Amino acid sequence: MTGIMLQGIQDAARDFTRNSPLNTIAELDSLQLFDAPLIAAADAFDPLFTKLKEKEVVGPQHLMPQEWLEGAKSVISYFLPLTKRVREANRKLGVAAREWMYGRYEGEQFNNSLSKYLVEFFEGSGMRAVVPVMDSRFSVVNRRSNWSERHVAFVAGLGTFSLNRSLITAHGSAGRIGSIIVDVPINPTERQYTAIDEHCTKCGACILRCPPLAINEQGKDNAVCSDYLSRVLARYRPRYGCGKCQTAVPCESCIPYVQGSSMSVNR
Repeated sequence: MTGIMLQGIQDAARDFTRNSPLNTIAELDSLQLFDAPLIAAADAFDPLFTKLKEKEVVGPQHLMPQEWLEGAKSVISYFLPLTKRVREANRKLGVAAREWMYGRYEGEQFNNSLSKYLVEFFEGSGMRAVVPVMDSRFSVVNRRSNWSERHVAFVAGLGTFSLNRSLITAHGSAGRIGSIIVDVPINPTERQYTAIDEHCTKCGACILRCPPLAINEQGKDNAVCSDYLSRVLARYRPRYGCGKCQTAVPCESCIPYVQGSSMSVNR
């Protein structure tokens, strides 16, 4: 396969995002949830997939692409940027904006639909494809999954981590992530970084934005964040969300300027 194949995937994903009714919320004055997605590809045999099995990264439970799909050759990762209207609504302090909660709940439904559409796109060309997070083997134990979308996106060249453990892409950190494993070789996207936190300036803006105070200079306490989201869900079920640390911050919709970083990939 050549780079043209990746462009074809990009075009298909953009068309689906532009035309799918699932990307528009009628009850919120025809709110569009996502802009066109960013697409990247990784070699299924990239050594970083093995590194994800280290306890300090994701853990030994993290499966290799070949464990999800026999004959796996490539991994497609994509980032769905939330629209300016959704992001602006969530910049205010307090509980998550209604628009943001729709972006989290209905947005994930759209994300799954895009993944299914891309699987059909591949299968229509005689390829095999698997979406790990929609597979019956997918699991999360003690807040650690056997397929981390953010870490896979890092491997694929989509972006690096922030202090709050979001992924900072060329279109910022406010959005949703998805991935698909395929049995065809696709030219991998070149990673424009080496350190896991290379796009983060450590400015601390996300620390001040966090309602449950789950973030500090050392990173984020996932348990505190999760407990807060559970309380939001209890109040606004079936929708929930927060995203304060991803809005009204320098990395909301772009990569902030970074002087340099000495952090390594196996942090």
